[in-house]
Amino acid sequence: MAELASLRNIGKEIEKKLKSVGITAAEELKSVGSREAFIKLRSRYPNVCLVYLYALDGAISDIDYNKLPTEVKKSLKDFGDSLK
Repeated sequence: MAELASLRNIGKEIEKKLKSVGITAAEELKSVGSREAFIKLRSRYPNVCLVYLYALDGAISDIDYNKLPTEVKKSLKDFGDSLK
């Protein structure tokens, strides 16, 4: 299984937080998906911001989070807003 840190956008801090919620490998993140992973992170770390969701989605898609298409960012933002 590939390390989480082998994915684009996943640094040590995000990796540590993902592991703390039971997502320990790149394949697990891809299987769970960015939205479910974000929900898990938010349940444990309420101050996790929208950038984490962008980073997770970009990691799964192998795209720098700041280069996600506008429509993807809007969809992710709407999802993040719905969790408030």
